[in-house]
Amino acid sequence: MYLQKNDLVLFAGDSITDAGRRVDPAANGGMGMGYAAMAAGILAARYPELNLNFRNAGLSGNRLVDLEQRLEADVLAYRPNVVSILIGVNDTWRRFDSGIDSPIAQFRTGYRRMLRALADRLDARLVLIEPFMLSVREEMRAWREDLDPRIAAVRDLAREFRARLLPMDGLFAQAACRQGMTYWLADGIHPTPAGHALIAEAWVELVSR
Repeated sequence: MYLQKNDLVLFAGDSITDAGRRVDPAANGGMGMGYAAMAAGILAARYPELNLNFRNAGLSGNRLVDLEQRLEADVLAYRPNVVSILIGVNDTWRRFDSGIDSPIAQFRTGYRRMLRALADRLDARLVLIEPFMLSVREEMRAWREDLDPRIAAVRDLAREFRARLLPMDGLFAQAACRQGMTYWLADGIHPTPAGHALIAEAWVELVSR
């Protein structure tokens, strides 16, 4: 079991983690309507004796640089015991829809800085969710040249920091062979309720080992 009694588990990321928490701050105790709230609910029901606490620090639109800039106020300040991070798809998306480039080397370096701060200042246990995408539109196939190196960087950093890695890009590719891409990711990026449930179930399984 990766979790311990009285742990504070904090989920950090972009709109996929945010999942409406700022639109309706009361929804699920501030956890939003997505995978973070679902995972928290599953864990609370399955392991009530652990008395786990949860916080959602997802923020819609964030790239890696945005999450790093707010790391102190939105993550470190709460001194979580477990930090789950899902970031990176907006770094790719903004390149193709807005011409805003996030060089892979800088992405890797910034991500490593974040993890080093979490490890050194909190000794936090880490869960890294790799960014994911399904090419629901033909032009999205070209996005792979930018997203795949980011996925590789997250995998490398998970090994470097001995974090738990959730390989969601592969899991969504696998799931899409069963029900189709838009069943899981409505626009190829944002999960449907079924997509959020897939992440939540895989996340819970990962930390329950």
